Amino acid sequence: MSKARKMPASARTPGQRQLRVGEELRHAIAHMIERGEFRDPDLQGRAITVTEVRVSPDLRNATIFIMPLGGGDCGPVLAGLGRATPYLRHELGRMIQLRLIPDLHFLADTSFDEAGRIDALLRLPEVQRDLDADDDGDAGSDHGAD
Repeated sequence: MSKARKMPASARTPGQRQLRVGEELRHAIAHMIERGEFRDPDLQGRAITVTEVRVSPDLRNATIFIMPLGGGDCGPVLAGLGRATPYLRHELGRMIQLRLIPDLHFLADTSFDEAGRIDALLRLPEVQRDLDADDDGDAGSDHGAD
């Protein structure tokens, strides 16, 4: 009799509670950033988008993906948010009802950069030629035409 191997926690899909808590945290953090109550010079007057919040299965850690509106360097914004983390956790404790407010870790969201890179690759003449050749090849074939 073989034992089934457990999947590592990172490979599992997030549970309903993780998704709900992550979304609640995202809305609360975005609201605090929108109000702009930070004294940190790297955050004052900056428009920051909170694109996603991923919460660990035990709800003790939250990774917040951010992006400065209009692009630009995320370094100073990440540093400012790192310095503002104790304030953010305190405010989150007042805003949402959780037994434990997770530790907050801020990262730059690179998904938009990656999407732009893929889009640029798809627009290359060599790729367009290959895509056009595939379309021509499919038009003449009779897949399942019997």
